[in-house]
Amino acid sequence: MADEGNVISDLNLGNGGDAGPSAGIISQYIKDLSVENPNAPQSFQWQDTPAIDVQFNIAAKAIEGEVHEVELKITCASKCEAGTAFVVDLSYCALVGMRGLDDGQAHAFLFAEAPRILFPFARRVVADAVRDAGFQPLMLEPIDFNGLYIQQLQAQQQQGATAGDPPMGNA
Repeated sequence: MADEGNVISDLNLGNGGDAGPSAGIISQYIKDLSVENPNAPQSFQWQDTPAIDVQFNIAAKAIEGEVHEVELKITCASKCEAGTAFVVDLSYCALVGMRGLDDGQAHAFLFAEAPRILFPFARRVVADAVRDAGFQPLMLEPIDFNGLYIQQLQAQQQQGATAGDPPMGNA
């Protein structure tokens, strides 16, 4: 029985003494949202199938100490032969807290994991905005942010090796 007390104290439970690495979303919010319906009401009569263009970008910046802002920017445009039906620009952000992570882990969290967490919420905002503009909701396909992150790191490492520079370290 006496040994059980030692096990619990060794785990650093209950006193907030856990100083291990951690990362998480503090809050999330819409930073900027623009919805354009430039050819309404004529665009509601167009019969041809629209071309949907979806672009996204991820940015991160330090705010203060262990807090960073991650921005998931999504731009969606629907174009027909007669013109543009709608354009939605969304900057969906989160405040992220990180403690005890090395530079590589922090970079991966900011540019792969945090966007993965934010995407379902941003997807809903885009769908609602398109619906509120008078069109069928645009349901964006899921994005493999972790896979894209790894591809981008590999591409940067190959470019560095080709240019004679050392491969990208843990940035």
